[in-house]
Amino acid sequence: MGLVICDMSISLDGYVTGPNAGRGNPFGDGADSLHDWMFKDPADADRGYLEDAVAHCGAVVMGRTSFDKTVHEWGPGGPVPGSRSFVVTHDAPAEDHPGYTFVTDGVASAIGLAREAAGDKWVCLHGATVLQQALPLGLVDEISVHVVPLLIGGGTPLFAALGSAIGLERVETPGSPAVDHLRYRVVK
Repeated sequence: MGLVICDMSISLDGYVTGPNAGRGNPFGDGADSLHDWMFKDPADADRGYLEDAVAHCGAVVMGRTSFDKTVHEWGPGGPVPGSRSFVVTHDAPAEDHPGYTFVTDGVASAIGLAREAAGDKWVCLHGATVLQQALPLGLVDEISVHVVPLLIGGGTPLFAALGSAIGLERVETPGSPAVDHLRYRVVK
């Protein structure tokens, strides 16, 4: 089976969204540039990092908030075309969303289903809440964060509410003028 990986852009102060994030403002106030390293003239190293992550991703697990804020942008292909998306939620929507499976019995169940769907490819965690639930359960193998030189000062922190310290082992730390790519293995 493939790895379970959190792969997200964050500000230097650890936020994945700014304040007031919602459907019309998915990244929140002041956080629009968190993903510029991918979409606005990326450096060759950044483009290679992104292409490698997309090529290895076999399934995505996200929270309902991430789904609700961005499904209109992704459409039925989800955030990673060719990968199935699993949404952790308390209430599945009544309408059908092709390409998305809604999981109402927790993050562990969603990751299990995603691992089956992904086969030897990675399960990519999308959203702070999903990581905060999965990491203390020992379900995460690696964390890749793309640290953008930006201080947001509030919003959604990636590493809040973990419950205890979690050891990490550095895998690699390449960077470019726009972003530092930090990749760690979770010590289990």
